[in-house]
Amino acid sequence: MLEIKTTSPEETSAFGKCLAKILSAGKVVCLVGDLGAGKTLLVQGLAEGLGIADSVHSPTFTILNVYEGGFPVYHFDLYRLENADELFDIGFYEYTEADGLAIIEWADKFPKELPDEYLWIEIRSNVEKNEGSVEDRVLQVRALGATYEQLCEELKQTCQFLR
Repeated sequence: MLEIKTTSPEETSAFGKCLAKILSAGKVVCLVGDLGAGKTLLVQGLAEGLGIADSVHSPTFTILNVYEGGFPVYHFDLYRLENADELFDIGFYEYTEADGLAIIEWADKFPKELPDEYLWIEIRSNVEKNEGSVEDRVLQVRALGATYEQLCEELKQTCQFLR
């Protein structure tokens, strides 16, 4: 597991840009954290790092936003879904196995429905522990599967936050 600490929204976004350098089509990134933790901010940085010109926002009500860059990015927000059956309705399984990058906010709602391998990023505020400022975040990155373990190694080499 990798642990990254950011002290501002700009740093959280910058981590997303850094993460974009190691991601490619066919990968899955799961994001977990409380409301306002910075999941969408991280996705905005990631999208910028991938060269996506579209305005990126959380698909809270639409459930899925698709962005076009060098490859498609499928940005899910599962917050409003009540049960796993609804994942079929939105094409979740097709998109997570497709030729693009799948980013899943609130992935912890349906853990049994996730692909076998993925990158898991949990974002927490240090304020919960009475440490740091309201903008401080701790990002815990875990790899599930050999491909994602390699990505974590690449992330260590690429990202200044880990030095």
